[in-house]
Amino acid sequence: MVQPTDRKYSVIRSVDWWTIVIYVALLSLGWLSVCGASYDYGSDTELLSLSARSGMQIVWIGTSIVLGTVLLLLDDRLYDTFAYVIFAILLLLLFATIFNPHSIKGSRSWLVLGPLRLQPAEFAKFATALALAKFMGTYGYDITRPRDFIKTLLIILTPMLFIVMQRETGSALVYLAFFLMFYREGMSGSILFTGVAMVLYFVIGIRYAEPTLWHTPTSIGYYVVFLMIQLFSAVMIGVYCQRWDKTILCLSICIGVTLVSTLFSFFVVPFNLFWVQLPLTLFLMGYLLWHGLRTRVHNYLWILAFSAGSLLFFNFADYALNHVLEQHQRTRINVLLGLEEDLKGAGYNVHQSEIAIGSGGLEGKGFLNGTQTKLKYVPEQDTDFIFCTVGEEEGFVGAAGVLLLFLTLILRLIHLAERQPTTFGRVYGYCVLSIFLFHVFINVGMVLGLTPVIGIPLPFFSYGGSSLWGFTFLLFIFLRIDAGRNAANR
Repeated sequence: MVQPTDRKYSVIRSVDWWTIVIYVALLSLGWLSVCGASYDYGSDTELLSLSARSGMQIVWIGTSIVLGTVLLLLDDRLYDTFAYVIFAILLLLLFATIFNPHSIKGSRSWLVLGPLRLQPAEFAKFATALALAKFMGTYGYDITRPRDFIKTLLIILTPMLFIVMQRETGSALVYLAFFLMFYREGMSGSILFTGVAMVLYFVIGIRYAEPTLWHTPTSIGYYVVFLMIQLFSAVMIGVYCQRWDKTILCLSICIGVTLVSTLFSFFVVPFNLFWVQLPLTLFLMGYLLWHGLRTRVHNYLWILAFSAGSLLFFNFADYALNHVLEQHQRTRINVLLGLEEDLKGAGYNVHQSEIAIGSGGLEGKGFLNGTQTKLKYVPEQDTDFIFCTVGEEEGFVGAAGVLLLFLTLILRLIHLAERQPTTFGRVYGYCVLSIFLFHVFINVGMVLGLTPVIGIPLPFFSYGGSSLWGFTFLLFIFLRIDAGRNAANR
């Protein structure tokens, strides 16, 4: 019989130490970045003092290492057994936080316990990942079956809803990262394609809604979006129904009618081409409905649903932007799309972070020598915008090194996830790497002005205990699951 002590030693020998080395390296670089972002010229405060953020970050790092060690020493079967219990507890915390009387920067996402502030949304990520792994690992689960897929979506949408009700939209969007795991587990690529198409509709439709096509009264945004809907729907007939002859027919009609109408509007009588493209799109939808009912091939009806959904989404997106979102959210989107500049308002953070990163040059200004960050030109420079400190002090070389380190972590997690013998371990592993990938991509993108500013931390770099503990939970639970697999094979 294997004694508990022997099992623990076996787990320690079986844990993936390469991932832990990367984890410690990121923690170390993150602490140096917090030092650079929080240090004040002429200040008597020492970097290791608990009155400074750099000193407090050491506390968070130390407790995170202790927490990771405890997670490794626990039996890996506990995570599978109590996955739903952990998820339910975190849902209760999220729900209770909605009624939290403490509002921090307009958000009610924090639980204030004396001097300690915790953000349940950060811990709900690993709880949701465990619940997903547990549910998707059950016997007979099939992600392509609508009933199972809808239940899976409910596991994700429930915490998202609670977090949105806390006025913390950025943290809620992180849960969309789980769709990357869905794709690995067999979700149809058409769903990912639909998501990409919706993003294109929104960006192009909103960005070019005002400019007109040549000398006609036609909006370029509306013109391109309607044409995209027609082209996508026509090509999908060939891909999903294997009727390329009908694809060619639909493309010929849509492109031909649009081209003739455009030339007539430009050279003869200017008119709004919307009144040609809308009936043309409705005609294509009617064609899909007719073929779907006549041949009883359901794929025609799915393509029809895509076309109708595209129209509804485009109109709803425009309405939501102008009538649902709050003013500061609209401004952020308009700044990102280039519709507004607002360098003193919503675009100030991004503009200053771009200046800080650009001023770092190739090799950077050196540790504690950044001017933009030391003079506090960049708000939130030790939390959401901490990557600008890396760019200014370490330059392109240091920033590229940090990104390569994150890339190494992601690739290592893919390797570990693929070698899991159970669906539970594989799904949880892909949940972990999807969340890390989303955080890095969005955080670095918003610092560079490439993605919207949604206020999410950079893993292991941004100051704060909740995010650091949350990422540690995510990573070390997976390392314990993987170590249990290796220990069992010894």
